[in-house]
Amino acid sequence: MISIGTRIRIPLSEFEFSYARSGGPGGQNVNKVSSKAILRWGVLTSTCLPYDVRQRFLEKYGRRLTESGELIITSQKYRDQKRNTEDCLAKLEQMISEVAAPPTLRFATKPTLGAKIRRIESKQAQGNKKRGRQRPSFDD
Repeated sequence: MISIGTRIRIPLSEFEFSYARSGGPGGQNVNKVSSKAILRWGVLTSTCLPYDVRQRFLEKYGRRLTESGELIITSQKYRDQKRNTEDCLAKLEQMISEVAAPPTLRFATKPTLGAKIRRIESKQAQGNKKRGRQRPSFDD
């Protein structure tokens, strides 16, 4: 079961795991053992995900879904199935936890009078510094 905070609890029965042969180096073992883990999860059909969290999830990770609304996560980081399965679940947990909390609303503020004055003064000081580097004109 994946649990994020107190609101989100997703049972493992919602996930579908399959295994395949891993790519990359590994000698003869890689040809015999299916250690790559593939997790499939129907985001659109999941009843355990609150509506607002699902909307934020789809907004952020919608491009990673298949046409049928499934999220596919793979892991071939380790040489055994169990750790790759745990890695897939950790990746999914990280993705959900990123969108679990609603974004904080930002209110537009105006700079203070002192900040405006300091900005103008620093701009004028920079301009005077650059003006002092110029060649003197013939009129002076």
